[in-house]
Parts: sequence; structure tokens; C-alpha cells
Amino acid sequence: MRRGAAARAAYGAIFVIALPLALVVWGRGAAGNVHLPAIHAPVLGIGLIACGVVILLSGMFLLWRQGGGLPMNAFPPARYVTGGAYALVPHPIYGGFVIACAGAAIWTGSASGLWLVAPSVALGCAALVLGYELPDLRARFGRRIRSPWLPETQAGEPKFLERLRIYFVVVIPWLVCFELIGMMGPARNAVSSYFRFEQSLPIWQWTEAIYASAYLAVLAAPLLIASRVALRRFALRGLMAMGLIFPLYLMLPFYVPPRAFAPDSPLGTMLSWERTPISGIGAIPSFHVVWACNVAATLGDDSRARRIAFWTWAILVALSCVTTGMHSIADVLAGFVAYGAVVCLPILWRAVLCGAERVANSWREWRIGPVRIINHGGYAAVAACVGILIIAPLLGRGGETVVLSMWSCSIAGAVLWAQIVEGSPALLRPLGFYGGMLGAIAGALPALLFRSSLWPALAAVCVAAPWIQALGRLRCLVQGCCHGRPSELMPGIRYTHPRSRVCRLTMFGGIQVHATPVYSILWNVVVGLALLRLIQVGAGAATLLGIYLLLSGCGRFVEEAYRGEPQTSTMWGLRLYQWIAIAVVLAGAAATCVPRSQALMWSAPGSASWLLAVACGALTWFISGVDFPESSRRFARLT
Repeated sequence: MRRGAAARAAYGAIFVIALPLALVVWGRGAAGNVHLPAIHAPVLGIGLIACGVVILLSGMFLLWRQGGGLPMNAFPPARYVTGGAYALVPHPIYGGFVIACAGAAIWTGSASGLWLVAPSVALGCAALVLGYELPDLRARFGRRIRSPWLPETQAGEPKFLERLRIYFVVVIPWLVCFELIGMMGPARNAVSSYFRFEQSLPIWQWTEAIYASAYLAVLAAPLLIASRVALRRFALRGLMAMGLIFPLYLMLPFYVPPRAFAPDSPLGTMLSWERTPISGIGAIPSFHVVWACNVAATLGDDSRARRIAFWTWAILVALSCVTTGMHSIADVLAGFVAYGAVVCLPILWRAVLCGAERVANSWREWRIGPVRIINHGGYAAVAACVGILIIAPLLGRGGETVVLSMWSCSIAGAVLWAQIVEGSPALLRPLGFYGGMLGAIAGALPALLFRSSLWPALAAVCVAAPWIQALGRLRCLVQGCCHGRPSELMPGIRYTHPRSRVCRLTMFGGIQVHATPVYSILWNVVVGLALLRLIQVGAGAATLLGIYLLLSGCGRFVEEAYRGEPQTSTMWGLRLYQWIAIAVVLAGAAATCVPRSQALMWSAPGSASWLLAVACGALTWFISGVDFPESSRRFARLT
């Protein structure tokens, strides 16, 4: 009992004392590397801190009184809590902590706290929930677990709490993310989506009434929707639109400033108020159009007359985007396309899973004497080519020499890591991702011969890494590594090819499992887009490195929770690679504190880069897709 009390005290001290202090130190250390506007509003900041602390403490109190325990993952409460704050949001402790962190940043006017620490805390909390708490709760409480994020699919009218929850789950997060992206400012060399003739179009100030009605409609919709099913669909489409459009805002270098006009009426004055410093940054696709379509599709679902009325209103809102000068025609058209994609997203997701399943069972091999050539090596080859064509131009002079060193060391590190950490049989030739990462870091040392700092070389690797890993995961699908565990609550994929590791080494052959390689591909695309956006706004090399490690570590922590590889060991309730992911996140936080690192500049790859890419791609195929299956020599066989 004494040991248990000491462990609980130490665990609590980590999160109540050590973590807040570490976040303060992190915010101060990274202060010079965040070149985004701070918000210094002491009254607002203190209010957010108070609000967050109240929410946090209420969640702790409920876990103590109703759950019969303390808010500690290592020593969880015995009972599942659904009342009080947990009836409104599923994780009030984490939510309150994130609000308090944002409030502290606003109170002190800390740009690093607002743009780096608070978002990282939010992402870390989400990763902890998805990668540990949710699987743990389902294992302990089974089907009693329900997600209060969204209304249930049961028939009937939504309860007031279900309606209120939509604002916390969808509307407010959308507003916060939209404002934050806008405050990042336009990308360097951003282009406009206006057609040339649009600058001469008149601005009809009276259409501001129609344009502004979209705000009121979105705010009123959760209170007006008549059924749980419709309310859930409205919320899901809002979340899916955020997941689709916000990455596009990060990737597409568009800046669409509103067209100028002279207000001469109250509605004109109101329209001029909408022209804020962030107007035009998150413009294409137009979220105004997406929200109007979502409201029309939800509220107009009951009858033909309501459908006609609401869709007429949505079309008028779309037209008002142009007549008020707030958006271009291309923005509006892209908004309709984006909403169509959101509506079709479940179908697209099933198509993605079907495609992933076909790839997972597409093993092909060719024999030339004692040599076996396996098709999945082609994916690794393409990944290597793409990576080199990204890294070498970012490094500039001498880039090819550094890239060759990093490629060689990453291959060696990947092989050694798999042999030492995963304990593979000596005759096999497996590859380990984190070993490749450490090898690339070691291989970047020759960069010191061409420049005074190592950070640009490491940052260039990190910019390319998400795209390398995303393409490399296609090889994982074919080979059967990095596969998921059985999936019951969501669609998955089935491995049936007898050569797949899933069928040879596990009992999951023919069983629906989580498409963890697909999860990794999608997350790496998001990470890659975020890094490209940071390059566009001139982020320093060390900051790019740190952000990559933060995002990559959080994604791997979640992904690992849904993997089903039997050889991965578990320590203290977490899988080995989850502990490594935590270390990667901590390393990323430290990297963002490195001062005065230079920014990266992109240039087109030259002929030397193309030749090196093709050569390294061919060698990568040999290493990862060519073996000698009858040989007894070390590393001769891939399977």
C-alpha cells in the first residue's frame, strides 16, 4: 500500500507540477522562433485560465466521487463516469487544461505559448485519448463505452445537451482553427484566385444581409435540427469539412483579399467590419459555401418545400460571397466541390480501404535463378526517389553528397534497428523506421563540410520524411508489416495472400483488421502539408525539425495502439514504440528551442539530383525487394 501511494504521488506530481513547469520553460525557450503575432489580453487570458481550471477540477472531482478513483491513467478509477461535465464533453480534464494553457499564453502575450505550446498540448491530449485511453476504456468497460462527442444514431429528438455539445465539438473548434490559420498570414509568393474580370465587378452592399445570414444559420442550426440522426450528420459533415479543407489552406498558397469599396449604408459599414487582417487567407475553398450547404441539406431534409427554400438560400449565400467582394468565383466553385467531397467522403473512405486491401494482397514475385524480385520493393524505390528530389534541392550546394551519406546511413540504421530492437532472425533482412531516422541524422554530419550548421540538413530530411514514409507504407501493405489488430467497431481491411506476414505469422489472416498503414499515410500527408506551409512562412530549420518530430511522434503513438504485430513488446501499459514516440515528441519540443536557425529555400532539382534519385531508388529496391530465398547467408532473405 505504501508503494502504491508513493507511485500515485509521483504520477500526480509529474502532471500537476512537472508538466506545467516544463511547458513554461518550453514556451520561454521557443519564444524567439515563433514569428507569428501574439495576443496580449490579460483580462481575456485570466478568464480563460479560470474557465479551464474550473472545467479541469470539475472533471477531477467527478472521477473521484462517481468513478471511485483519481484521474490517473496508470491507476484508473473503477467506474465509468458519464454525468456532470462528462455528459457535455468526454474529456473535461484535458479540455480544461488546453483552455488554461491558451489562456496563460494570452495573459502573458506569449506567441510561442499560443502557437506552439497550447496546440501541442491539445494534440498530445488527443493522442493520449486515441492511443491509450479509448482502447483501455473499451477493454475495461466494453459496450458500456459511448462517445458523447456526437449524438447517438437512435431515433427521436435530440436532448438539449446533445445540441449544446455540437458547439463545443464542431463550431468553436472550427472558429479557433480558422482564426489561427488566418493569423499565420499569407504564404510567401501567394497567388490570387480572382479572374481578371472580377476586379471590375460591382459590390452590392445590400447583399451583406444574405452573406451574414450564414453565421446566424450555423449558430441556430444545432437548436433547430429535429432529429438525432440529422444532428449527427450535420456535426459529422462539419468535422469532415474541417479535416478536408484546413489541410488545403495549409497547402495551397492562395491569398484572396476582399475587393475594395466605399461603404455608403449601414450594411456597407457592416461589410467593412468583416474585412479583418486575416480576410482572404483561408478563402479557397469557401467555408461560407460549405456551411450554407450543410445547413440547407440538414434543415431542408423534411419536405420538398423546405428543401427548395433552404437550397435557394444556400445558393444566394454563395452568390453573395462574390457580390460582397469577400470571395472570388473560384472560391465559391471550390466550396461546392469541397462540400460534394464531404458528402461522398464515406464512399471515398470505403473506396480507399478497398484499394488498400487490393494493394495488401497484390504480392508478386519473379525468380531469376537464385534471385527473387518482389514487387513491393518498387514502392520503397519510389519513396527513396521522391525523398532525394525533395532533400537535395533544399540543401543547395553540396546537397547530393550529403543526401548520399544520409541515404547510406539510414539504410544501415534501419537494418541494425530491426535486428537489435525487434529481435528478428539473423538470416532475415528487416528494416526499422526509427533506425533509419537515427541513421539519417548520423549521415547528415557531412553537411558541416558545406555549411556552418547541421540544422538545415536535418530539417530537409524532416520535410521529405512524411512523403517517404507515406509511400513506404504501401510496401508495408504488401509485405504485411505494420498491420493492425482486429477491428470490430470500424471498417478495416483483410489480408488473404499467403505470402503476407499477416497470414504467415499471425492468426489475423482473412480477418478484418485496422488499416494502420492507411492511417499512417493519411497522417503523414497532413504532416507534410504542415511542414510545407511552415516553409512558406519562413520557419527556421530547427523549428521545422521540431514540428516534424512533434507531429510524427503523436501520430505514431496513436497508430501503434491499433497495430497487431505480435513481436512488439509492451512495457508499463504502453507498447515499445509508444514510449519511443513520447521520446520523439520530447526531442521535438527541445528542437523548437534552438535559436537563430536559418530558413530553407526550395529550388528545382538539377540533373545531378535526378541521377542520384534514380540510382538510390534502384539500390533501395534491391535492398527492400530483392533477396536470395534459398541462401543461408546472413541478411540473404527478406521473408
